[in-house]
Amino acid sequence: MLLLAVLVTVVYGNYVRGQLDLPGPLAYVVGFGFVVCLLGSVLLHELGHALTARRFKIGVRGITLELLGGYTEMDRDAPTPRVDALVSLAGPAVSLVLGGLATAAFVVLPDRTMAGQIAFQLAASNVLVAIFNVLPGLPLDGGRALRAGLWALLKDRNRATEAAGWAGRLIAFGTAMTAIWFYRAGTLTLVGLLFVLLVVLTLWQGAGQSIRLARMTRRFPLVDLAALARPLLTVPAGTPLGEAQRRRSEDPRPNVVLAVSDSAGNLTALVDPVAAERVPVDRRPWVAVDSVARSRDAVPALALGLSGEQVVRALQAHPAAQYVITSGEDVVGVLRVGDVAHVLEPRRPGPNRTDPKREAKQKEK
Repeated sequence: MLLLAVLVTVVYGNYVRGQLDLPGPLAYVVGFGFVVCLLGSVLLHELGHALTARRFKIGVRGITLELLGGYTEMDRDAPTPRVDALVSLAGPAVSLVLGGLATAAFVVLPDRTMAGQIAFQLAASNVLVAIFNVLPGLPLDGGRALRAGLWALLKDRNRATEAAGWAGRLIAFGTAMTAIWFYRAGTLTLVGLLFVLLVVLTLWQGAGQSIRLARMTRRFPLVDLAALARPLLTVPAGTPLGEAQRRRSEDPRPNVVLAVSDSAGNLTALVDPVAAERVPVDRRPWVAVDSVARSRDAVPALALGLSGEQVVRALQAHPAAQYVITSGEDVVGVLRVGDVAHVLEPRRPGPNRTDPKREAKQKEK
């Protein structure tokens, strides 16, 4: 972002120097002012989203600002296509209003003056933000509005999100081809081409994330805690790590997780598989299993009856490598976050699967 801010400052500063016949340092100060105006425009744009979301009882966790755009993080999705469209279009509406007011000021103010140039900066930055964001493809606001329309038509938010994501990729590709054509025609400079391609890269990545998220969300119902729960094998506190691992290897159940119990048989800790693997093999008969275990109270818990979406939300709220699955007061198993990731993205290698490419490379070595 800092590199992009410097680039915009220099490019716009050179433009102002030619328009107002200003000395270089002062022209670059005006160019930096344009960067500040652009960030201010993005902030007001995102506040439009945030305030509209709160109007419909959707909580706002925060706003992230970038020079080419921003992101308003909400605590839940819009409940209906209508609300989704209104929240999406609120930002561009704010930018258009600000751009219109600044344009009026630019028309009224004397030409080729600093005040007029500042008004032009405000007008250009807000109109730029508004036009850029109403393009009909995710992750842009126009793409969210397109998703809302498709959601109302298809009655499926995930399918609508995926379609709007592909529209965003088409817009990114078309923008790149158009920029290259203008560059080859001599209309666009190399710096301008690089700037547009940076915008295209941002669009392409955002569209891809939207597609990936839609595909994952569609698989939320497949997240079944009862099916994903790994069974527990408890050993008494003080058991050597080597002995505990031997017992686990002899257990006929798949994916057994080692746990530690007290003298009364109550589960007190879960063995950390990463920490256990770090112990040298020749030391494992002399290292107590307790030393590579985490306290039961330090491991987040998930109730057995949670739905797939509730499980994913809980994992997002309390990130961890593993979770205990409880039924009332009893611990009935352990959930590894990698198992959930494999359900949501089956094309990626799961925790018990090997990547063929990686395995081939290891064989070559």
